[in-house]
Amino acid sequence: LSILLALSRSEEMTSSASCAQCSENAVCFNSTHCVCHEGFWSSAEKRLFVEPHVKCEDIDECAFITPVCKEVSYCKNKVGTYICSCVIKYPIINWVAGLFDIDHPDCYVKKTGSESGELSKSGTKKDFAKKVTKILQQVELHIWSENSALPTKGENTTLGIVYETKRCTKRTLLEAGNNTMEINCTSAFREAHRKDESAVALIAYQTLGTFLNGSFFSNEGGMQEVKLNSLVVSGTIRSEVKGELSEPVLLTLQKTQPGDMKAEHLCVYWKGSEEGGTWSTNGCIHVQSNDSYTTCKCVHLSSFAVLMALTPEDSSVLFALSVITYVGLSLSLLCLLLAVLTFLLCQPIQNTSTTLHLHLSICLFLAYLLFLTGINRTKPEVLCSIIAGLLHYLYLAAFMWMFLEGLHLFLTVRNLKVANYTSIGRFKKRFMYPTGYGIPAFIVAVSAIVGHKHYGTSTHCWLSLDKGFIWSFLGPVAVVILVNVVFYFQIMWILRSKLSSLNKEVSTIQDTKVMTFKAIVQLFVLGCSWGIGFFMLHEVGKTMRSAIAYLFTIINILQGIFIFVVHCLLNRQ
Repeated sequence: LSILLALSRSEEMTSSASCAQCSENAVCFNSTHCVCHEGFWSSAEKRLFVEPHVKCEDIDECAFITPVCKEVSYCKNKVGTYICSCVIKYPIINWVAGLFDIDHPDCYVKKTGSESGELSKSGTKKDFAKKVTKILQQVELHIWSENSALPTKGENTTLGIVYETKRCTKRTLLEAGNNTMEINCTSAFREAHRKDESAVALIAYQTLGTFLNGSFFSNEGGMQEVKLNSLVVSGTIRSEVKGELSEPVLLTLQKTQPGDMKAEHLCVYWKGSEEGGTWSTNGCIHVQSNDSYTTCKCVHLSSFAVLMALTPEDSSVLFALSVITYVGLSLSLLCLLLAVLTFLLCQPIQNTSTTLHLHLSICLFLAYLLFLTGINRTKPEVLCSIIAGLLHYLYLAAFMWMFLEGLHLFLTVRNLKVANYTSIGRFKKRFMYPTGYGIPAFIVAVSAIVGHKHYGTSTHCWLSLDKGFIWSFLGPVAVVILVNVVFYFQIMWILRSKLSSLNKEVSTIQDTKVMTFKAIVQLFVLGCSWGIGFFMLHEVGKTMRSAIAYLFTIINILQGIFIFVVHCLLNRQ
């Protein structure tokens, strides 16, 4: 258009038209020529400068050989202009574009100058919200007009939806796109004259959430990164009576991007009006969330979704914990490497106890290294599942060697009373390697056979929280912690009266201060401090949860440092 305008302006025209003589859709230019309005030209010669009697007609920009819209878009001609909508990937918007002329500036072929400003007028956010409200209403009417027979379960690729309709009889469960809605129809239609004619539908919009995102939520709580984390779904009834329900409907919505369980999950519904529309939490409450689904209760039927948000406090805590984790694990990796080299190369200290320290250090070193390099590698999914399985095995193996550490230390200290070394001699042959590596391998193998799909999530390469699968790790860990706590206090009781007669299998250290320090730190070496993490499984106050998270993270990422300090730096041999 700019090229045509420039060419037309350069032409020599001798017409002496006056402004009053120009035809419709044309204006006077320089008091000498008639010029067609933008978006119009003469129908015969395709000229912008015309004679006064020549009519200016609309340009069909969508019929140009050179495209005015990008290939992945929908072009619609309008009088004096045109619109481009990026809608090929989103069928529902493609269908709606023909009804409401939704414009999108990113879909235009790149323009320059003032023309770009004219073509990018796509309406306000309020206008878009009003159009979305009409979309939702039109789709519901379409579903009921096209599906008179009940029940019906289907998919409409033109609209980009999946849906299910059923006749309402007592409690009714509907499913669409891995989302479900349970409704007590007796309660919902208690005022209907003919309940047998009442029907209910659940509609899941596969692409509408791309446009109807978290920016339409009125964020008054200071939350950050409010994101839509489900499909947009609509619950609707075919009945003359439509109002607030006496008993809430139960919605279970699948997460599109499973996120941090500490993030706040908001159950919202679309509150449309003549003024526009917004996501609102009124009448909807969050029941529970796991790694894949969020359950909501709402006292009305509408269009629903789940928003996920982090408060500023949560964001700062997560960032701080991430920094502490990476710095602490890096130090632990260095100390564990030095410890492994010490146990391998220092001949005077090599014995059964050193062997236990060596294998514990190796397992922790590999687990920490894989955690730092692979915990966030969620793509491809197969690789993420393998990383999760290896982490499961390495951490379980580390805990098994912690158990062997506690058992060996207990047997050694007990010999102070009975002077019997046979149990220590049999210890290495019978229990060490089968327990340290065999039991974890068995647990992981059974877990993989039973629930291999639970290895790896879309956010972390670790065990899923679904269906209690995480207890394939937490269960063995809890047992080891409890047993080692029992060993620890029995050891301390024995040493309390025997510090003066310690044999060389325990230590030759005469300094009671150092011995006391080693005894206390041994609590962390044995993994007992991991028990703090179980408190994070329960609902506690935000301040308490943050304090526990900091304590758990700081203590346990330093486990490698504790091992190096106690078994290497404080070992006189």
